[in-house]
Amino acid sequence: MAIAFALGSFFFFRARGKKEAVTITVERGTVKEELILTGQVKAEKHATLSFPTSGKISWVGVTEGQKVYKGQALNSLDKIVLNTVYQQALNNYRNYQAAAESTLDSLKDNDSDETFAQKATRTAAEVARDNAYDAVKAAKYNLDNATLLAPFAGIITSLPFSNAGINVSFTDIQIEIVDPATLYFEVEADQSEVTDIKDGQEVAIVLDSYSDKEFKGKVSFVSYTPKEGEAGTVYKIKVVFEKGALGDNLPRIGMTGDAKFILSQKDNALFAPPRFINSDKEGKYINLGKIGNKVRVNIGVEGEDRVEITEGVKEGDTLYD
Repeated sequence: MAIAFALGSFFFFRARGKKEAVTITVERGTVKEELILTGQVKAEKHATLSFPTSGKISWVGVTEGQKVYKGQALNSLDKIVLNTVYQQALNNYRNYQAAAESTLDSLKDNDSDETFAQKATRTAAEVARDNAYDAVKAAKYNLDNATLLAPFAGIITSLPFSNAGINVSFTDIQIEIVDPATLYFEVEADQSEVTDIKDGQEVAIVLDSYSDKEFKGKVSFVSYTPKEGEAGTVYKIKVVFEKGALGDNLPRIGMTGDAKFILSQKDNALFAPPRFINSDKEGKYINLGKIGNKVRVNIGVEGEDRVEITEGVKEGDTLYD
């Protein structure tokens, strides 16, 4: 009785432990060899704007999400103090200019026998005049740029200081602006991959935020120089979204995803999933009709989920894994 129970248990667990065979039918279709690179959405026209000097905001003329045109005034600093500084710089320049002219006039007859002391006096007067002139230029620059203008048409995406009366520093970002029409997808390719990528090459982009949708694009730029600061030798690749491909699914800057570059493609090809193509020291083979029936095959284009079989099978054959 005990022996019978043991034998029954042995066959029961053996049957449970035996894996069920997985089969697939050989079909015809399109097989693509793809290079998949990760990247993120960027924009050709994307800028952060700051004032060149510190001051108090006197006027804000935009809101977040607002569309603006190139050259439109966005916000401004109080110009009273800036204008005062500019006027004082002009007055100082006039003073040093007059002093320099007086010094040069007093030394004009000593061109051939100028002493070191006279040279020092002349040089000091010229340096003071030139420094005063530079101060005028700096004050005028700060005054002229106290109002921020849109560098291109786009959308205000960030406005940290939305109210007047706030004191800000020249290090503070005031406005961020993006032109959605210039969105592109940037990836990096190492030196072994970049040779397979060409300008104008079609690309399928799948963003993590829209995982069920493919956006069409084309390569617009392949860098000739590697990116600095990277661990290996990698090159920047820019892929522009095809016109009209985005529709209502407008990506945001910084969104990540994958770009699929088609390296080769075969239509109407016999194919099977990669898991059904096996290898040994003699080459590639498949299990045709049943497990253990090895049939040698030749393969062509190798894709991520399909492998072309050029010899050894016919359409409708059943393969076992």
